[in-house]
Amino acid sequence: MSNEPSFMSQFEIPADQRRPVATLGALVLLLVAFYWGTLVVTSTTWNSPEYSHGWLVPLFAAALLWLRKEPLQEPTEAARWTGVGILVAGLTLRMSGAYIGYQYLDMLSFLPCLFGIFLIVGGWQLLRWAGPALGFLVFMYPLPSIVSRSVLNPLQKVATTFSTFALQTMGIAAFRSGNIIHLGEAKLNVVEACSGLRMSTIFLAMAVAVTLVTVRPLWERIVIVLSSVPIALFVNAIRITVTGVIYQLIGVEMGDRFFHGPAGWMMMPIAMGLLFLELQLLSNLLITDEDTHAAPVAMSPLGAQRARSKT
Repeated sequence: MSNEPSFMSQFEIPADQRRPVATLGALVLLLVAFYWGTLVVTSTTWNSPEYSHGWLVPLFAAALLWLRKEPLQEPTEAARWTGVGILVAGLTLRMSGAYIGYQYLDMLSFLPCLFGIFLIVGGWQLLRWAGPALGFLVFMYPLPSIVSRSVLNPLQKVATTFSTFALQTMGIAAFRSGNIIHLGEAKLNVVEACSGLRMSTIFLAMAVAVTLVTVRPLWERIVIVLSSVPIALFVNAIRITVTGVIYQLIGVEMGDRFFHGPAGWMMMPIAMGLLFLELQLLSNLLITDEDTHAAPVAMSPLGAQRARSKT
């Protein structure tokens, strides 16, 4: 009879862990019930193209919790009281949002409450491995309207300017007027949907997810996250540039079909390919300690003779 653990045994909770796990689950369910209305309102924003990835965020966070799970330990009194303080701060933030009529505060207050509950049940040891998954939940929220408005116009200008320069470099007579690229009689309007905001928000979440599931130094993770937005903007500019080329060579109708069809589906694979190249570059950028202990390269007979003559 095989002594290997069965598949179902991986989901069994040890006897000494059942009480804290049950306590944590009950408190999380109670918090979800308390915030149910707010969570439903949050989920409605996931129907927009900019935040369609929101449906995957809780699923990824749950999977990350499972992959990083460690046995729960008894928290210290200081950790518990700190968790209580964070929980109270989160609830205060929610009441403040309700008082001033700012719903975004109500949405965002769910996260500190969740952190507080985890800290109360498992202390800092629990937050050490569960914190990244909990923090990733921030990507299920839309950007505040004031941030979205302040970012949208600069992104449109960047996309229009870069695409116009690329078209001019390719020998196509193009010039920019505001957020419109003039291509002879044709006009390519870089509207809000073309600004790259959608691609940036989705790809930023994906880049953070990559840093959470890969083992890399902190500085590499920071570089990956910081480079995600430029990569997304670059890919979006490629989409607009290729559309402009089609406008010029084939026609406006075919260009519009390409922009709203194949180009949209190709953006994410291209961005992921660029991210993969970046990961490979970072992996080979520095020599690690393991490389310094690699097996020595065999010497030629002449090299071996010179080495013996020096000893």
